[in-house]
Amino acid sequence: MARPGLSADDAARAIANWRVGRNHPRAKAADVRALAEALSCRPADIARFETKARFVRSSARKARLMADLIRGRRVDDAVTLLEFNHRRAATMVVKALKTAIADAEQSEADIGRLVVAESRVDGGPIIKRFRPKDRGRAHPIRKRTSHIVVGVEEAA
Repeated sequence: MARPGLSADDAARAIANWRVGRNHPRAKAADVRALAEALSCRPADIARFETKARFVRSSARKARLMADLIRGRRVDDAVTLLEFNHRRAATMVVKALKTAIADAEQSEADIGRLVVAESRVDGGPIIKRFRPKDRGRAHPIRKRTSHIVVGVEEAA
């Protein structure tokens, strides 16, 4: 099950790390295919397709409302909900969701059975600017950013 250039122990460690969400050593698509073949199932059955949209110019608090809205739903329902939502963060979340769906489609997953397994928004770095005020003072402006994570997987 080891890929060329990686010992059997390292390949096993890569798969174990991939299963719990860590990335080092990173499991390649060939590793996932080999594991699925060893388990006699499709790669889409054991994989979660995750997308990260980083440094999105929206506060995490506002984007988190959209992430909470789609968690646990079927992907077609989630896309419809987000596309008809008027919040600015909905467009950012739907972009991440469509990217995760495209990743799943690339791995030949059944799109009709996909559900949003994970959707979370973490705070990103704050861009700091200053607003000039009277008598030579300046007030800070904090432009908040966020990291949007959306993961989809096939429902059982």
